[in-house]
Amino acid sequence: MVAQDGEHEIVVDKSRFICHVKRVYNDQDAMEFIKEIKKIHWNATHNCSAYQVGDFNEIQKANDDGEPSGTAGVPMLEVLRKQGIKNCVVVVTRYFGGIKLGAGGLIRTYGKAVSEAIKELGVIERKTMKTMFVNADYNLLGTIQSRLEGTDYLISQVHYTDKVSVEVLIDVDSEETFTSWIIDMTNGKVDVVPGETSFKEVPYHREA
Repeated sequence: MVAQDGEHEIVVDKSRFICHVKRVYNDQDAMEFIKEIKKIHWNATHNCSAYQVGDFNEIQKANDDGEPSGTAGVPMLEVLRKQGIKNCVVVVTRYFGGIKLGAGGLIRTYGKAVSEAIKELGVIERKTMKTMFVNADYNLLGTIQSRLEGTDYLISQVHYTDKVSVEVLIDVDSEETFTSWIIDMTNGKVDVVPGETSFKEVPYHREA
């Protein structure tokens, strides 16, 4: 999933390509967003669109909006497919700059507009995560934060009371490993308390 809604613009041979991105969860919401963008950019040359919706991407649609068949909507949809972006609609608004790009150029540019927008906005995934509370004296906070940085363990929140409590999200099957690691790392100076298990949105890291 995209981390946030937004837009990103690129310019190719004097034509402006503005990619609008939004999370959606059904066909109707996707269509409404497309209509909204077309209304805002009523004077654009084209407002091409693509979306896929559903846990298994059951609904997939693409529209070239007047560009040569297969040169806009399909390459936009292909980016969503290849990057595994679920429940998302993209609309690329084109303001023609006077230079024709040809079929190959259009395919590359519409795909690039979507790829760059997704990269700019970020990608997250919904995972089942376990919350762990690491309770410690204040003088250990810096050490805990610095050691967690760069690991697969994510700091969710930090609570300040008589002690500091660092709320950490971990994979559901990592409780024992995490507990042993954090206790060893702090020479046993922390108290680790398991919390609830729930779905969380976390940054998506693509495997190299």
